[in-house]
Amino acid sequence: MSAIATAHPTVRSRPHRIARLAARSLVYCATLVPVAVLTLVTAPLGGADAAVTRWRALRTGLLGMPPTAVPGRRPGTVAVLGHALLSLLVGAVALLPLGVQMLMVLRGVLYGVVDPGPYDNSWGGPTRAGAWLAHFLVGLPMTAAGLAALIGIAAVHQRLTRRLDGERGPLWLLPTVLLMALAGALLFVAWTRQI
Repeated sequence: MSAIATAHPTVRSRPHRIARLAARSLVYCATLVPVAVLTLVTAPLGGADAAVTRWRALRTGLLGMPPTAVPGRRPGTVAVLGHALLSLLVGAVALLPLGVQMLMVLRGVLYGVVDPGPYDNSWGGPTRAGAWLAHFLVGLPMTAAGLAALIGIAAVHQRLTRRLDGERGPLWLLPTVLLMALAGALLFVAWTRQI
């Protein structure tokens, strides 16, 4: 073994760290809408503390973020509901790149299975193998862009969640969340009008 490998046996390569962060961000973003809806239902019924614990567990467990010092006071029900509403907005935005990942699986990796042909007018046609390969290769940059978006969305949301612990968020945080929601809504409307 080399001296570097024995000195730092747990050091991972940069692509491995990025792939792991992308996978964690994908799972994290997929949980935003269900956890936000659960919080909106349970927080008014006395479940605000449990909701805060869930948000913290997601941030530390899925994203691997270090826990923050828990303040002496717990956030109130109104603060938890506000966080859940913002999380619902962020989660709705995350559905767009999550959909891109699903399309890559269905229309890239499994193209030859979900589209029985004929492939005369398909990209890469007229053969099934050529069409399958072309759709897979076209999907790779879209997958990379979708994963990068999920990493960014997860990073914004974890900063939002730190506010539940009493930390002051940066001034750009709330406008960014609202701008993300607006851009996501515009993109969704444009996409549905194109169908």
